[in-house]
Amino acid sequence: MWITSNLNRVITPTAIALGNFDGVHRGHRQVIDPIVQVARGHPTVVSFHPHPQEFFSGETSALITPLAEKVEQLQELGVRQLVLLPFTPELVHLTPGEFVDKILLGHLKALHVSVGENFQFGYQRSGSAQDLMRLGQERGLGVVCVGLSTTPEGEVISSSRIRAALAIGDLEQACQLLGRPYTLRGWVVAGDGRGRELGFPTANLGLPHRKLLPRQGVYAIHASSPALTQGRPGVMNFGARPTVDGQGQRAEVHLFDWSGDLYGQALRVELIKFLRPERRFPSLGELKAQIHQDCLVARSILQLPYHETSACFPDR
Repeated sequence: MWITSNLNRVITPTAIALGNFDGVHRGHRQVIDPIVQVARGHPTVVSFHPHPQEFFSGETSALITPLAEKVEQLQELGVRQLVLLPFTPELVHLTPGEFVDKILLGHLKALHVSVGENFQFGYQRSGSAQDLMRLGQERGLGVVCVGLSTTPEGEVISSSRIRAALAIGDLEQACQLLGRPYTLRGWVVAGDGRGRELGFPTANLGLPHRKLLPRQGVYAIHASSPALTQGRPGVMNFGARPTVDGQGQRAEVHLFDWSGDLYGQALRVELIKFLRPERRFPSLGELKAQIHQDCLVARSILQLPYHETSACFPDR
């Protein structure tokens, strides 16, 4: 995929899906699909960078899909170009008509544009999706306005709903809205060896900057890595590890029935089920007993046989 924030380096002509697309969830895919299906125009997603909310507030927010994850998801959908449109004071003051003429037609040479029905653009968000359709019709630009996607229960699919689900550990809801499991990706980094001391060696996952983190607690997971011949099930504790006076949040992954060394390797962890909140235990013995119970519950959820001893990779 070609990624650029320089409007002079865009591959044209384009078929464009306009929006932020954090999460690339089921609703987003409905907006992106029309520009992938058209015969003419390089399939392109155009997002504002920084996000308009960040531009006006001066505050950054965590992302469901940081850039690397977003690129991967967009590629799987058939998108061939991502334009990170610089959200500058000059862009802020463009009227809806000027945005269409200068950006979509002038720089991007757009042939087709797809947006969600709640899309707004132009100075003070004065342009609606219907305005874009009207302006496009006047200028010979094809515009598709996609209705809001909903769940079978009639709930609107949105990034905010996914964030709310992850905040309470409702992975089933998050998965339904995303159309895939929520994942954490990073590199296996050095730990303090606590997991090994307890008999449950762990890989410590270094997480990307600005990644939206789920509720603290214990999860049944499925992990994969280029260093693994196949994906492996396991459990993950995400939190501050209060029983051992841990410092800061940490994601610690314990793989079932596997031995080896993943230190320095990339690891992708799918969150399958939230098992319990993190809490402080009176002793390490009680913590160890609870981890053992967590593994039993996770094996049952993941439909795995129980082994009295399971070899795991060392916590480096």
